[in-house]
Amino acid sequence: MDPRHLTPALRALRLCLHLLMAGLLVLAALRSHTTAGVAASVVTGVVYAAGSFLPAVRESQRAAAVWLGTLCLAWLVLLWVTPEGLWIAFPLYFLQLHLLPVRWSLPAVGLTAGAAILSYVRHGAALNPGVFIGPLLGAAVAVATVLGYQALYRESERRRRMVEELIATRAELAAAERHAGTLAERERLAREIHDTLAQGLSSIQLLLRAAERALPEGSPAAGHIEAARRAAQDNLAEARRFVRALAPPDLEHGSLAGALERLCGTAGPDGPRVRFSVSGTPVELPTPYEVALLRIAQSALANTVRHASASRAGITLSFMGGSVTLDVVDDGKGFDPGAVVRPSSSADGGFGLPAMRSRAESLGGSFTVESAPGQGTAVAVSLPLPTGPTGADV
Repeated sequence: MDPRHLTPALRALRLCLHLLMAGLLVLAALRSHTTAGVAASVVTGVVYAAGSFLPAVRESQRAAAVWLGTLCLAWLVLLWVTPEGLWIAFPLYFLQLHLLPVRWSLPAVGLTAGAAILSYVRHGAALNPGVFIGPLLGAAVAVATVLGYQALYRESERRRRMVEELIATRAELAAAERHAGTLAERERLAREIHDTLAQGLSSIQLLLRAAERALPEGSPAAGHIEAARRAAQDNLAEARRFVRALAPPDLEHGSLAGALERLCGTAGPDGPRVRFSVSGTPVELPTPYEVALLRIAQSALANTVRHASASRAGITLSFMGGSVTLDVVDDGKGFDPGAVVRPSSSADGGFGLPAMRSRAESLGGSFTVESAPGQGTAVAVSLPLPTGPTGADV
């Protein structure tokens, strides 16, 4: 009943309840024609007013119950003195339904209605249907009004929370889409720089070296060619730094092996136990190779967690002479690879099998999937290691 927490509609209802109680008490005092009736009406009014001004009644359910009990006792005294106190039962119904739990408020309303009927009979009024229908009908109206309002209020609160959750979810989705778009743009720029600018500068450097060897000794153009070759070499190093800066965040603070090992810990407590191993002698890979292998591993492991119902999985990175191989194996329920027809991006936002295959083939590698229902799944990617100074640099 704290006024600070009331909506305008509830403030209006609260004011109407106060006015109703005050009007009925004044009516009871005027029609009682006795000093006892007036005194009982005043005492009931004072007890009721105290509940509106005492902070404890608004802040403590126990204090509110004590106040309501005191008010009901004052009302019973008023009923004993004059039958005019009968009409005070109607606002009491609302107070009992508002302040008490349902398991207590409904019996309290029934007792209040019974007390009002008995009081009317006690004071010698003639028995007629109205004596019983009036208090009982008022109790039914109060119960229907309060319980109906409470149901509407709960539904309104549920909808409000749902709207807040939807707004929060929409904001999270928008942030996730922006983040995913940023990462995708970073990868695209890294590929573009690697495939065009860096490769072009590397080719220019090789051509200038060939031109240096073809020049006759003491040629005046040798110095210019040497300066051009160094400029190309410096710009190639700068392009390489750009490519590395645009690499995925998982590769920013460590090697591909470290990123794959951290990836094994993202399966979650309900996912399979994932182990990572490295075979052969690791060599430094170009950034596009690392990005492709990491993204394929992420997609393959995501498919294992979501669809395979596997208990164990393994990621193996193998360096074998002129190639690097990535294997993602699980003991899940498997599937028929020939029956899978998907677009390049799966519906859940990850990369499907065609997208993984496209990544591998764009770098001159191969992509294979071995699986059968009930026999687990093995995804293998093999990329040829770049040879020569161009591959080693970029």
